[in-house]
Amino acid sequence: MKTPAFFDDVAPIAVTDPLAALLGAADGGRIEYHYLDAVKLAGHSCPTVAGAWLMTRTALARLYPDGTPQRGGLRVELREAVDEGVTGVIASVAGLITGAANDGGFKGLAGRFERRGLLRFGVAMAGEIRFTRLDNGSSVELAHFPQAVPRPTGLADLMRNALAPQADAATRDAFAEAWQGWVRTILIEHADDPALITENP
Repeated sequence: MKTPAFFDDVAPIAVTDPLAALLGAADGGRIEYHYLDAVKLAGHSCPTVAGAWLMTRTALARLYPDGTPQRGGLRVELREAVDEGVTGVIASVAGLITGAANDGGFKGLAGRFERRGLLRFGVAMAGEIRFTRLDNGSSVELAHFPQAVPRPTGLADLMRNALAPQADAATRDAFAEAWQGWVRTILIEHADDPALITENP
């Protein structure tokens, strides 16, 4: 699978999952997620996937400043309904990394490790997404503003040309390169930009 080279430059997110440890899926339950994992889940790489990645990364850093985040130990809530805009994509990426799932999630073992019901939609909040630790109740509420990283000049024209039925490979490649260049700028140059990912008090 050939992917843009910058995927490898995005800092991974490491978590520990007690369920994975119990079932022998990962030594010590340690799981390391890479941006490519989010791309495989979504089926594409775009500013929304990148924003979801960065919001989750930021939330985990805030909630676990002195240790490794615990997968399955977080509730994730989103302000919008699941079918509103790009909410579903954002929730999918956050759920991948945190283990939070909706009503179709894992039911647990012997009263432990339940992931079902930890991913919720339509929750009133000032921000866009809220992450809450189940063990101590601490939470962080975030929003992302893609407009903080402007689109490359001419991107709209490149997209229109690439989508045209008669578009050739060179036309489609030019759009794809510009599009992923935009995503790269978001993930590499603006990963810690407070104008892109904001924290609500």
